[in-house]
Amino acid sequence: MRSTRRTAGALALATALAVVCGGCTVQAADGKGQSPVRVELPSRSPSSTAPDTPSRTPADSKPEPPEVLWSRGDTGRDVRELQARLRQVAWLFDGPTGTYDDLTEQAVKGFQGKRGLPKTGKTDAVTWKRLLKMTREPGQWDLYLMGGQPAAEPDPRCLTGRVLCIDKTSRTLRWMIDGRTLSTVSVRFGSQYTPTREGVFQVYWKSRHHHSTLYDSPMPYAMFFSGGQAVHYSSDFAATGYAGASHGCVNVRDEGAIAELFAQVRNGDKVVVSW
Repeated sequence: MRSTRRTAGALALATALAVVCGGCTVQAADGKGQSPVRVELPSRSPSSTAPDTPSRTPADSKPEPPEVLWSRGDTGRDVRELQARLRQVAWLFDGPTGTYDDLTEQAVKGFQGKRGLPKTGKTDAVTWKRLLKMTREPGQWDLYLMGGQPAAEPDPRCLTGRVLCIDKTSRTLRWMIDGRTLSTVSVRFGSQYTPTREGVFQVYWKSRHHHSTLYDSPMPYAMFFSGGQAVHYSSDFAATGYAGASHGCVNVRDEGAIAELFAQVRNGDKVVVSW
C-alpha cells in the first residue's frame, strides 16, 4: 500500500510540474515520467523580421546635379551681372550685353575648367557661388559698360519742338519731336577735367567727316551745339565703353544710329543737356 501511494504521489507531482511548464515532459521508455525539459528558442531582433534588402553605400547613389541658373539664350539683368563678374576675372572681354551668347558660354566653360568644375558652359549654382567669392558687386556702369541702359524721363524743356534731349544721369540721348521720342541712344560725356556743358543750346553746324585739330581725332557725324562741343560718333566709345571719356563732346557708340540721327537733325534744332 505504501509503495502504491508513493507511486501515485510521484505521478501527481509530475503532472503538476507539467502544467506549470506548459505540458512539456519527456516520457521514458517504461512509461514513467521524468523531469520536464525546458526548450530554449533562439531570440530574433525586431530588425530581423524585415525582408533582406541589399544595403546601399554612398558610392551607389549619385549626387543631384547643381541647379542651372542661366544658360545660352537667357537674357536680363542677372546675365549682365554674370558677364560683368566674368570681365573682372578676365574670362570675358566684351559686353556686358545682357544676352547669354556664345562668348559668355565659352567664358563660363573656361572659368569652370580652371577650377575643376564640369565644363558645361551653363552657369549652375556651384559655378555662380565660386564666381561670387572671386569678384566684387558690379556697379551701374559695370553692368552697362557698353551701353544699353534705359533712358530717364525727359527733361521738361525737351517736351516741345525738335530736341536732342541729353541726360547725364542715365547717359542717354533721346531724339524728340513735340514730346514724342523717335529714337534713344547711349552716350558718353567729358571727364572731370573736360566736362560737357549743361544747359539749352542749338545745333549751329553739322560736319559729316569732321576731324578735331585740337585733339587730332576723328569726329564723324558731328553736330556742334556749344563752342567745340558736339554730338558725334566715337570709335573709342564703341571699343571701350564707359571705361573712357570724351574731351567734352557727347559721344555715340552706335554708328548706324547716329548716321540716321545726323540725317534727321537740322541746324537750329534745340539741344538740352541736363542731369
